[in-house]
Amino acid sequence: MKKATYIILLCAAVALATGCSKDRAVEKQDDVVKQAYADIKLGAEYDRQWKMRLAELYYKKAYDALQDNPAQRWYLYSEAGYRYACMLGNRGEMEQSLTVISDILSQPESPKEIPARQQSALHELMAQCQAHLGMLQEAKQSFAKSYAKAVEAAGGEGKGDIDVIVSSLTIASHNLTIPGEYEEAEAWLRRCEDEFHIYEQHGDPAIIEEYRGIIPLLRASYLQLTGHAKEAAQVYAAIPRSSFSHPKVRRTAITYLTNAGRYAEAADMFSRLDSTFYTEGGSRLTFDAIKEELYPRYEVNRKAGRGAEAMNIADKAFNAIDSALSWQKKSDAAELAIIYQTHEKELALEESETRSTIYCILAIGLAVILVLIASLLLRAHKYNKVLADKNRRLLAEIEQRERGQQQAIKQLNAEPEDALTVSQQFYRRLCTIMAEQKPYTNESLNRDTLAQLLGTNAKYVEQAIRECSYGETVGDFINRYRLEHVARLLKTTDDSISLIGEQSGIPSRATLARIFRNAYGMTCSEYRQAVKSKATEGPTSSE
Repeated sequence: MKKATYIILLCAAVALATGCSKDRAVEKQDDVVKQAYADIKLGAEYDRQWKMRLAELYYKKAYDALQDNPAQRWYLYSEAGYRYACMLGNRGEMEQSLTVISDILSQPESPKEIPARQQSALHELMAQCQAHLGMLQEAKQSFAKSYAKAVEAAGGEGKGDIDVIVSSLTIASHNLTIPGEYEEAEAWLRRCEDEFHIYEQHGDPAIIEEYRGIIPLLRASYLQLTGHAKEAAQVYAAIPRSSFSHPKVRRTAITYLTNAGRYAEAADMFSRLDSTFYTEGGSRLTFDAIKEELYPRYEVNRKAGRGAEAMNIADKAFNAIDSALSWQKKSDAAELAIIYQTHEKELALEESETRSTIYCILAIGLAVILVLIASLLLRAHKYNKVLADKNRRLLAEIEQRERGQQQAIKQLNAEPEDALTVSQQFYRRLCTIMAEQKPYTNESLNRDTLAQLLGTNAKYVEQAIRECSYGETVGDFINRYRLEHVARLLKTTDDSISLIGEQSGIPSRATLARIFRNAYGMTCSEYRQAVKSKATEGPTSSE
């Protein structure tokens, strides 16, 4: 009887443990999905602000988090992968972009789990990467799959669906770049025009305005390439000037104007294009960028007789070529080193009488240098030891202060609502918002924004912060949370300090250095080193 009881209790314990384990696994999975969603949202915000490095960082975080188990949320997985692949493609990493898309589409569950519209976008991006890499046959197949998925999502052709229009337009545009494919391009263009005529009856006016420029421009390019220059010019002249406010329309117009030999107009159109991405710190000029961005600009400016503009663009191209040929420079340097050594030997043979004197002078100079270096190293060692001890004490004080602040907030949260003053209630809600929503990562956060988040006015926000955080101003309060976020990232990541500043709402490196040192008594680099030293040495006896 006792044995049976023990077995029943053991089984119950195992079942309970299994249930708890499953609950924890589900909770962890939910956290991963929530964080991935937040990362995609934040990446999209940086994307809109043209902060490409940060956008790519957060898209990649979301993609990496879901990659091991896409079943957590298929749509998020494919969306994060698509956006990350777009970022890679934008900065010329076509092979990596293609790898990401291939990994997503090769999942056995992809056809049934990923929405058809999302599959269409993935296949189209894959086709563009393949075309960029010269894989024309594979690109043609991927474009066809993209169009088929767009039609499937729309419920068939003839619906005037914008995704079907965009897909057929993209394929037509691609075929116009390949000699011998003009007739197929025209067939896709007709299909696009038919769908667009239906869309004009019910679609978004802004999109209609844009595509009223792009579609006729492709028609004009087709006519120009097939020997109907007069008809092409008429089509171009009939396009509403308002349509040319769209960058995509301008790019398409440049293609037609260049094919038509209207180089001055093409150069003017190039000057109106926004090239923000190619000035971002995270991007680089590759040979592909030269081919697609710089070389066409150079050509149209040169053919338009604008020598100064053409030379300026050529300088940028040469700088990019310089970087790409760095390996050759290294090789040349190695060859020069061999030549130099041979020449040195010949000189040594010719000047054998002075060699001993030269060696003696070099030896004395080396000895003096070594003594100076040893002295400097000794002084640096002593200084670093003093600095390390100071920073260790500061780190302990910082951590104690943060624990005190956390304890104060914890006690405030534990108080009943009716026992708190109005300022304390506002302050408690404000601390909760700062901890959960992290609005301080937005550099534009101010008292008015905090007031909007609380649903009150700025005066009450100032009063609540001043009364509940020992006289802090709103700026001090926001900077405290930002600096705590900086400190966490310095502890837990190897990201650069400038990138950490941008993630924490302090994009200016100089501003970050100033307020961090004023608050913590040390620089960001010293703080990171102090944390690493503490982790290496372990807790001290005083702790």
